[in-house]
Amino acid sequence: MTKWVYTFGDGKAEGAAGMKNLLGGKGANLAEMSNLGLPVPPGFTITTGVCTYYYANGNAYPPELAAEVDAALAHVGTLAGRRFGDDANPLLVSVRSGARASMPGMMDTVLNLGLNDVTVAAVATAAGDERFAYDSYRRFIQMYSDVVMGIDHHHFEEILQNYKDDNGYSLDTDLIADDWKTVIGKYKAMVETEAGKPFPQDAHEQLWGAIGAVFGSWMNARAITYRRLHDIPESWGTAVNIQAMVFGNMGETSATGVAFTRNPSTGEKRLYGEFLVNAQGEDVVAGIRTPQDLTEVARIEAGSERPSLEAVMPEAFREFVAICDTLEAHYRDMQDVEFTIERGKLWMLQTRSGKRTTKAALKVAVDMCGEGLITRDEAILRIEPGGLDQLLHPTIDPSAERVLVAKGLPASPGAASGEVVFNSEDAVAAKQAGRRVILVRIETSPEDIHGMHAAEGILTTRGGMTSHAAVVARGMGKPCVSGAGSIRVDYAAETLTSGGITLKKGDIVTIDGASGQVLKGRVPMLQPELSGDFAKLMEWADAIRRMAVRTNAETPADARVAVRFGAEGIGLSRTEHMFFDEGRIVAVREMILADDEKGRRQALAKLLPMQRADFVELFEIMHGLPVTIRLLDPPLHEFLPKTEEEIAEVAKGLGVHPQKLRERADELHEFNPMLGFRGCRLAINYPEIAEMQARAIFEAAVEAGAKTGRPVVPEVMVPLVAMRQEFDLVKARIDAMAAAVAKEKGVTIDYSVGTMIELPRACLMAGQIAETAEFFSFGTNDLTQTTYGLSRDDAAQFLGPYLQRGILEQDPFVSLDQAGVGELVRIAVERGRAVRPKIKLGICGEHGGDPASIRFCESVGLDYVSCSPFRVPIARLAAAQASIEEKRHSGHADTTA
Repeated sequence: MTKWVYTFGDGKAEGAAGMKNLLGGKGANLAEMSNLGLPVPPGFTITTGVCTYYYANGNAYPPELAAEVDAALAHVGTLAGRRFGDDANPLLVSVRSGARASMPGMMDTVLNLGLNDVTVAAVATAAGDERFAYDSYRRFIQMYSDVVMGIDHHHFEEILQNYKDDNGYSLDTDLIADDWKTVIGKYKAMVETEAGKPFPQDAHEQLWGAIGAVFGSWMNARAITYRRLHDIPESWGTAVNIQAMVFGNMGETSATGVAFTRNPSTGEKRLYGEFLVNAQGEDVVAGIRTPQDLTEVARIEAGSERPSLEAVMPEAFREFVAICDTLEAHYRDMQDVEFTIERGKLWMLQTRSGKRTTKAALKVAVDMCGEGLITRDEAILRIEPGGLDQLLHPTIDPSAERVLVAKGLPASPGAASGEVVFNSEDAVAAKQAGRRVILVRIETSPEDIHGMHAAEGILTTRGGMTSHAAVVARGMGKPCVSGAGSIRVDYAAETLTSGGITLKKGDIVTIDGASGQVLKGRVPMLQPELSGDFAKLMEWADAIRRMAVRTNAETPADARVAVRFGAEGIGLSRTEHMFFDEGRIVAVREMILADDEKGRRQALAKLLPMQRADFVELFEIMHGLPVTIRLLDPPLHEFLPKTEEEIAEVAKGLGVHPQKLRERADELHEFNPMLGFRGCRLAINYPEIAEMQARAIFEAAVEAGAKTGRPVVPEVMVPLVAMRQEFDLVKARIDAMAAAVAKEKGVTIDYSVGTMIELPRACLMAGQIAETAEFFSFGTNDLTQTTYGLSRDDAAQFLGPYLQRGILEQDPFVSLDQAGVGELVRIAVERGRAVRPKIKLGICGEHGGDPASIRFCESVGLDYVSCSPFRVPIARLAAAQASIEEKRHSGHADTTA
């Protein structure tokens, strides 16, 4: 029979850390901490299987669940010395979500469950603290009403704020027990008005309401958005964790806090976090009160006058540090922990691998390898390749003039400039319009997830380093400044004001997530220095990866960036991009308008020195590394003007009648240019174009080789080949030109000629094509288009719905469709190598920088991937990870620390 509930507490548990799929991350780790003998309040986990059952059966539970929950409640009550639902000695519980992948703040939580008009008095008597009991009850009413009954929390905030204003209170902690009793009465009256029924008093009704709300929150809008952004499958579901309450709000000897065992922004090996005295956990992350530092060192660095946990509760602090050390050594990773101190007694409420910036992840991985906790392979696998993007973008120039608007907490590193917007909808709209924005909020909530994703950076006036904004921004790799308390935000007027400076919606602001500064205007940025931990880990990655990593580049600027990022050559240089240059397009248009071959050759003669100079510069920059140059690919009509105004202007410049231009444009017009007169079809019908380009390539190779002293071995790529006969015709022209240049220069030219495999027929006929082609480069952008029979430029209008409905798991232009397009690649690899065993194989579409696609390339044995310059480090790391995974599959594991 299926087991739906697993208990933990008192030094033992039915679950363990390895059961995350069943118990969720939180439940598995609570079980593991219990098994380690750490102080964990007793509780139980309702499995993710119940969530799956719930959604598959019309929001109904398995018939055995109620009895298992009752048995688990009784077990927890025995361990806690209390009984759930008992009027005299009640067990109070928390109800929390717990998916297998951490989704901070995305789903719902209820604390203090089991309180009602009767049990609140019993709790007050047992605790000897009436104020604590009624404070807990009002928190429970507010949280339960919001999460379970759907009553917006602003109703409660309004009642409480009005009460504080009427009575001259400024802080929640100013209210005494009688005040809370009055507020509770107002809360309950409002709930009955809004819900049409009284606040529930039966503990079991409360419990099942909360369980249903947690399962229901798996499908709320913010959770769905978070899953989409982080590729978390809906089918995973969430577990529910029900745990005996411990209270951080029982006076000055009680506290609650959140900590990381290492700094999640920098990776530095020291405790990092915050706590509040006389508070519950939600207070720390909600940003309602400004939290205090855990350590004296952190307090002094922050210039805070509020005492640290180390100072106010030294014994609990020492125990906490020892537990953090135990957890980090046990899990062999940086931990994110939550804790509560109840009247001096420390309780651990959660541990999980901490979310961190990529900079921190690199330092933690390299340091832990140095400490002997993990191997080099493990260090490489710890880094999310896509996250390296965080390190490859600008930071603020230290010498730049800064007009300081405000200073907050450096919650997530990096810097960004953009227009000020005050809500998530405006952020999304601006992003869609191509504008960069900074999302400014008093505090963010999980409902802001879409706006945070759209923004370049996030600025909040409330909240600490572990607030929602900080945690989510770090996960997204976006700069964030939180807790900028001197800023006053007026949502209605759409302004922010600080230090005599007022900025309105649309004004430009810069935030520095490394210093916490908020700056007026757009501030100059510096390119990153890729040294230190980054360089060390990439050195390890380069040593282990099998595939080479090249770049797609045709401009000197792109080539230089790629070399700086570690590119091992150019896998695709698109020569047509060079033709669009303002100084050259005139000659291109002359060629297109020419009436005969002689006229075309005269125009191409003007282009030859320009093309040669392009290639010389690229060859020099790459300094002997391989360079693959693709012959002209797009249809000729792309080079002609489109509007009547442009036609008139170009005709005047060329000295021809506009009608000639119109007629030539009409002649070249195609219904489906993607499948039209382009690629090798141009080179076959106008061989003089391929000849000019080949001459430019070979003359440049000779010149650059002489300049650098490094022999240049160009790889000439023929695009859009479907038949060997096409390839052979173009290759003959290239070979003839190589022989002519070699004779003229008196130099032997080493080169190779291959093709871009971008048509299904080419994949199927790869064996024949490989008889004469010396290399294949898979152009998976076009191969995806021609395999699916769709245009990437037009597919957006239906790809979105396809993804939402689960017809496609991912955009096939972002991550390679391994089942369909990938199968064609496999066929081409097998058939090509069967004929030419040492044929060089690469990929040069956008997929060359996608980690999942790179894993596929490793599995089929490609020799290299090629991607845009800024994705080169990502591809280097992803290729190393793919090598490690392949090695593990074959049973060769790394043990080198």
